[in-house]
Amino acid sequence: MSELPRRLVSRLRRFIGNRRRTRRVPVRLKFTLSLSDPRTNSNGSRRLPSLQGQTLDISTNGVAMIVPAIRIGEHYLVGQERRLYLKLELPDVAIELGVVPVRYESFDEEAEDTGYLIGARITEISESDQTHLNAYVKDLLANQTAS
Repeated sequence: MSELPRRLVSRLRRFIGNRRRTRRVPVRLKFTLSLSDPRTNSNGSRRLPSLQGQTLDISTNGVAMIVPAIRIGEHYLVGQERRLYLKLELPDVAIELGVVPVRYESFDEEAEDTGYLIGARITEISESDQTHLNAYVKDLLANQTAS
């Protein structure tokens, strides 16, 4: 999808409403993103460089990430069958996630953020990391409705 239709869809989503099934919570958390799974042994093979970024929002099954570039080296972060690996810094613990990008867009020139927004679905997460994520999101949602 080219940039113009992607921007139109993004703006329509703001006016028509959010179709997501799981509530997302706006929160800025730091993460490290890589194309290779850091949990696997590389057996001497060259590891791809990583990229630093921050979240825009999270849910128990997805994350919106702000990244400064849409590539790591010559590898695009989005595309068919692309898997990304995140080390997400929650306030109390760092968790590791495997995600699949479902959409991306570049920020407008007027936006306060720069770079690209990548929306991704969580596809791989350990049971303990899922427990930490669920508790964190639940606390954020409770604080949001109490305000």
